[in-house]
Amino acid sequence: MAYYDLSPTERAAKALYILQCIQADIEKGSKKHLLHYFADEDTYIRKNAYLAIGKIYLNHKNLRSKTIQCLKELMEEVHYHIRQTVVNAAGEIGKYDFALTEPFFDTGLFDTHYTVRNAVIGSIKKMGEKNAAPVLDWCKKYLHHEDKEIRREICHGIELRGRTHPEDVLPMLQELQWDKTARVRNTLVHVLGQISYKRGCLAKVIAHLNTWENRPLVAAALEEIIDVHDRYKNFSVLNQQEAINYIALHAKQ
Repeated sequence: MAYYDLSPTERAAKALYILQCIQADIEKGSKKHLLHYFADEDTYIRKNAYLAIGKIYLNHKNLRSKTIQCLKELMEEVHYHIRQTVVNAAGEIGKYDFALTEPFFDTGLFDTHYTVRNAVIGSIKKMGEKNAAPVLDWCKKYLHHEDKEIRREICHGIELRGRTHPEDVLPMLQELQWDKTARVRNTLVHVLGQISYKRGCLAKVIAHLNTWENRPLVAAALEEIIDVHDRYKNFSVLNQQEAINYIALHAKQ
């Protein structure tokens, strides 16, 4: 039975059972339950498994080194779901202690399976909310990587931090303004739109875009920003017309 086929009470009990099984594995130096839950076909079972790792790491200091060692061993597994869940688990730990988990992202970013690479980006997003400085420093290492997909993934990964603190990511995004790959440029334009619609963000984004030299790309970004204020009208601080008016008054033409 799938996780969300269970009742809320049954789901809570299942999550607790998964946590207890994984903690027992870590305490014993076993991987029996870890392998089982990390490889589960149900994404929500795997999610409970990596959330359990985060809780164990946070609440049991005596198990931290064992937890990291288990993840290191699991990262070598052939099953891509296991490696994906390892990276997501590392992301939970990285919200508090990025230095210990950095090697998982260095490895996962180049994994042969796209779900593992996507887990790196998802982890960057959630860690960036809680532990931005070391995460963004790590991202800078790959911002100009020769592989266009790495550049695109890093650009996408810093989006969530930018939604609340655009000033933290705008200088990094600016470095990609002359990227020769359309896929990277399109992601850049998308991210600029995504970091523009929450309270206080549009002014910061427009002020920074006024300093950019690639005016055609800026023009595309402004169109995306206007469109985002319609697509996200239920969440944006300004409505689309107010965004258009602000851009007309403050954007460099």
